Amino acid sequence: MAVDVAQLVGRAREGKPRAVARLITLVEGASPQLREVMAALAPLCGNAYVVGLTGSPGVGKSTSTSALVTAYRKAGKRVAVLAVDPSSPFSGGALLGDRVRMSEHASDPGVYIRSMATRGHLGGLAWAAPQAIRVLDAAGFDVVLVETVGVGQSEVEIAAQADTAAVLLAPGMGDGIQAAKAGILEIGDVYVVNKADREGADATARELNHMLGLGEARQPGDWRPPIVRTVAARGEGVDELVEALEKHRAWMDEHGVLAERRARRAAGEIEAIAVTALRERIGDLRGDRRLGALAERILAGTLDPYAAADELVAGLTGD
Repeated sequence: MAVDVAQLVGRAREGKPRAVARLITLVEGASPQLREVMAALAPLCGNAYVVGLTGSPGVGKSTSTSALVTAYRKAGKRVAVLAVDPSSPFSGGALLGDRVRMSEHASDPGVYIRSMATRGHLGGLAWAAPQAIRVLDAAGFDVVLVETVGVGQSEVEIAAQADTAAVLLAPGMGDGIQAAKAGILEIGDVYVVNKADREGADATARELNHMLGLGEARQPGDWRPPIVRTVAARGEGVDELVEALEKHRAWMDEHGVLAERRARRAAGEIEAIAVTALRERIGDLRGDRRLGALAERILAGTLDPYAAADELVAGLTGD
């Protein structure tokens, strides 16, 4: 059913949560009006600070996200949370869509919380997450917190989608060598040892500091990721975490890194949309004689798969 996009965007800018929800639903459902929505949002984007929170399951990402919401609200900022959850194998929806750990913010008009299902997309984020972040940015939120699935070794995609990536660890969640293998230790701008009241927190922080120093080749003035200890369930260390995030934001502004990151993010969006469009066109050719003819030539040994792919792409793009 067609909607009045201009009116919807206007209501979202006024802080109407249903309008924001409707826009994100249009994005998730790849609505025929998606291009109209994105065109309307384009002039309104670029103001929100996007913070990604990632880490293995059980480190307290949802609790930390909730604590950050509280801290930013005390500072008078409007906050949106995009919580990306695993997909239900039955409904395709988000398994943890009730966001029980953030229920204390449900009645706050300055907070918007949305769950998104990965729908099989790897990397810890839903495919539509970049466009959903754009909706929240255009809706006037000062801070957008993106909490990822928590799947471990494939959780690196958040680094490309956030202005600042915060990696959470906790004592007793595996040894340091395994954490280093996970890859998530290579993407963080800020590292958080949560549940720091537990035994082993000091050792975890030491190991983390050691691993961050291995092979370090930073120039004077480069950003060195800080390690912050928190007990998010009690709100301890959260102010220090916000301070570390804001310091990183200020450093990026000063050195032009923020603009570079956002340009890379936009380029990634363009590439993903273009690749998806090409896949759809190739999918339409499954029963087409051209694709079948190329396959027969490969079987006959007169054409190799790379040359066939080049020929197919040239036919699709008109080159």
